Amino acid sequence: MRLGILISGRGSNFEAIANAIARRKLDAEIAIVISNRASAAGLEIARQRGLPMRVIESRNMEREAYDKLVIEELRTHEVELVCLAGFMRLLSASFVQSFPQRVVNIHPSLLPAFPGLDAQRQALEYGAKITGCTVHLVDEFLDSGPILVQSAVPVLDDDTVETLSARILAQEHVIYPKAIRYIVEGRVSLEGRRVTIREDEES
Repeated sequence: MRLGILISGRGSNFEAIANAIARRKLDAEIAIVISNRASAAGLEIARQRGLPMRVIESRNMEREAYDKLVIEELRTHEVELVCLAGFMRLLSASFVQSFPQRVVNIHPSLLPAFPGLDAQRQALEYGAKITGCTVHLVDEFLDSGPILVQSAVPVLDDDTVETLSARILAQEHVIYPKAIRYIVEGRVSLEGRRVTIREDEES
């Protein structure tokens, strides 16, 4: 399956996906890496790996106009699954409809708890004892699509935003390639909001 990776920053989840492919844990190829920021550190990861990449700056662009450019680029590279890896933009309905049930995202909380920005800080300020991360299908609303995979992370009494974020990120790197593998292998079925994943011995 041909993947399109959208990034805005460091690209650590993109790198986790690329590592899973390199280790043959994920039968897919990265067709294009697109960043909405020329300064994104993840672009250097793509460059070092020799992956196709493109910067499409989003500054001062309306959402629909920007998304149209990204859709065109993804289609040019025959992308079958769009993976958001720290892509800091809310997608338009037209984007989601262009890739129905084929856009995935990773979020650093156990959705539906703590959507949006600074989820780790939200969890600490709320006094949550357990948080984590969620891979979900993307719809046109913020962090609200059907849930594919989640991983729980305990909140420790002495946690800071930085320490909690680091432990959550380690789990993100585990479950994101796994969720993509479920999709690639055709093991995901959706009924309403409920996702069912056919398990096998390697899950």
